[in-house]
Formats: sequence, structure tokens, C-alpha cells
Amino acid sequence: MTTTLKRTALFDSYAEYGGKTIDFGGWDLPVQFSSIKAEHEAVRTKAGLFDVSHMGEVLVSGKGSLPYLQKMMTNDVSKLKDGQAQYTAMCYENGGTVDDLLIYKRGEDNYLLVVNASNIDKDLEWMNKHITEDVTIEDLSASYGLLALQGPLAEKVLQKLTAEPLNEIKFFRFKENVQICGQSVLISRTGYTGEDGFELYAAPEALVVLWEAILMAGKEEGVIPAGLGARDTLRFESGLPLYGQELSQDISPLEAGLGFVVKVNKEQDFLGKEALAAQRANGVPRKLVGLEMIDKGIPRTGYEVLINDEIVGEVTTGTQSPTLQKNIGFALINSEHAELGTEVIVQVRKRQLKAVICATPFYKREK
Repeated sequence: MTTTLKRTALFDSYAEYGGKTIDFGGWDLPVQFSSIKAEHEAVRTKAGLFDVSHMGEVLVSGKGSLPYLQKMMTNDVSKLKDGQAQYTAMCYENGGTVDDLLIYKRGEDNYLLVVNASNIDKDLEWMNKHITEDVTIEDLSASYGLLALQGPLAEKVLQKLTAEPLNEIKFFRFKENVQICGQSVLISRTGYTGEDGFELYAAPEALVVLWEAILMAGKEEGVIPAGLGARDTLRFESGLPLYGQELSQDISPLEAGLGFVVKVNKEQDFLGKEALAAQRANGVPRKLVGLEMIDKGIPRTGYEVLINDEIVGEVTTGTQSPTLQKNIGFALINSEHAELGTEVIVQVRKRQLKAVICATPFYKREK
């Protein structure tokens, strides 16, 4: 039995730019256009354009929306002002992660949630299971396409296409109904690469216009289309987690090093608070750490990490860093072995290779 993969409005445009697509969580999406390394370097030094329309958008509205979101989220949603975005997590009662997501406060009692593509159905089921009075939850995923223009030249390139003063949109802020090439766009200064940049939410049919216009406007600056491969190496170098690897129903935000999104002292109780408060008080059983290989080899997802022939953890993500030219990884390790500088063994197939626990993020852009 074959499953038909979902496609974004830009699918027919991929081939024009040499896009090679793969099945990504049920979507037919480009893993690369030119090469992962070239696209990665373009985002670090110029800018790259990603089609991330597979992400899910959920509207939470109604008079009860703030207390409801406070109950569902680990972060303090009450701190959001209109036009601000917030990164947060949604947890099970045991502290495991339902999803990590962004919340955009559009106005009083009006919040747009941006969730991971593979989690849309699960998130909606969890949210509806706990829905309270005066709250409406709407899945708007089919109404939105999403582009991400990321890199140090992102503002310069995008400013050519709009009269909106983009320098006034600060980090984790957004504006709605911005006109870009005749299209109405919600534009936010957020991203998943560790670089400056923007995410553009618009009607799916607007994407083709925006895609072509941005690539044309950025041609002389070296802006190129980028795929999921570069998106993964970029976010990984910058220490950003990927759901299903660094976060899961079995991995809490605290274990993943996301303590800044867990506000156990906020006024309202939230799902998972008790378990997360206990982890914070007693120390997490496992920690997400950085690995740098000493021996030649790449740590891959699922490889075991050992100390004195005892399995103490496993690799969640690993690659050769295009920016640093080193073989590095994330690993979830028993906390007692997670000290910086600790030498460990990574089981790479039949070989045992030396690595050392190092600080993360591996890469941080200069402000």
C-alpha cells in the first residue's frame, strides 16, 4: 500500500532549482537543491530561502485562551505582549514533551501556535482533550504557507520588496498584513538556523510569487534556495533541538537543556509541572551534551555512548559540521557522566571511537 505524500504549493518550483525531495514526516520536501554544504554556507555568510510550509498553524482564541494556554504550556504566556512571539514546550504529566512550538500573540484572546509538522494531529488531540470553557481551537495549517529567509543578508534582500521598515521588527517580534510583492504576509523575526532572518506566513497561493521574488531580489547577494539537509546542520550547530531526537515523549525540556522555557514558579499550574519541578529540585537523570570526536568518525543518531564498557547514553544527532569542519554530536547521557571534558566512547558500528564532552552551542553568530 502506497501513501500519497503531501506537497506544498511550491512543489512544482523545486525541480527548476534542482531540488531533490524526500519523504519527511509524510511530506514530499527538498532535502537539498545544490548541496547541503553550499546551502549551509550560504545561510551562514549570505542568506538561504527555505520552504517550511509543512509546519502546522493552530489558532487558539476566546476569553479563556490565556488561562488555557498557561495550563498547557511550560513557559509563561502571560508575559507576551501583542506582536511578540515566544518559544515554549507542551508536556505530558510525567514531564515528557508533547511538542516544542512558537506562540504568536496577535491580540487579546488571540494566539497563533506554530507546531512541528509531524506532531500536528497529536498536538490537536492533546489540546482538545484538555480544552476549557470559552476557548476555540482551529487547525489553520492548510490556510498557511511558510517561507524562512535566513542569513546575515536577509534583511537587506527582503527590504527591497517591501516598504515596511524591517529594522523595526526586533528578534521574536512580528507584524501582520505586511505587503510584500502585493501579497499580505505575517512576518516574524524568528528562525531555526542560529542566524538573523525572517519567517513569512502567507496564503499557500502567495508562496510562488514570494519565492521567485525573493530569489530574484537576492540573486546578486548570493541568496539560494535551501533544503532540509542544511536546515538540520544549521540548527544542530546552533544548539537548537529537533523534536523526535533531542525532545520526545520520553525526554523532558529540562533534560534537553531548555530550562529557560520551563517556568515552574508562574502563577498558574501547568501540565507536567510536578514532574518538572521534581527534576529541577533533584537534578535531571539525563543531560543533553555536546560531543566532539577525537578519533575519525561521525556520531550518528542512535549510536551508543560508553564509559568503561558501560552504556551511559546515546547520540541524538551527529554530523560533520560544515562551519567548524569537525565531527560533532548531541548525546543524551546519564547526568553523573555529563561533565565537560569527560572522555567517552561512541560505538560506531563495530568500531569504538573516542570522543569528548564539549560545550554547546557549537556555533554562535557574532552580533
